[in-house]
Amino acid sequence: MSSSKHRYRITVTPIEADGLQCSGRCTIEFEQRSPRNWMRELEGAQRQRRLSCNEDASVVVATGLLETLAAAAREDGHPLAALQPELDGLIAKLQTLRDAQ
Repeated sequence: MSSSKHRYRITVTPIEADGLQCSGRCTIEFEQRSPRNWMRELEGAQRQRRLSCNEDASVVVATGLLETLAAAAREDGHPLAALQPELDGLIAKLQTLRDAQ
């Protein structure tokens, strides 16, 4: 993977049954770097209108996260090394889906 040019802050906040955000300490937030421009990829995917907006966003973000995990798993002794073939296969399938757009 080439050098990371883009930084993303990913926030996951559960939504309560009443539609409001949860209260208290319930948000997961982390930073992710990527050599690819996820925003541009999402815009391109949404122009194709093959998936819903949520599905397009999920595919773009999930692919970026999986690529980072796969790169880390290639390091000797990494705990995810055993998943390397599956990660690579899933990334290839997601890339095929994105390329079809």
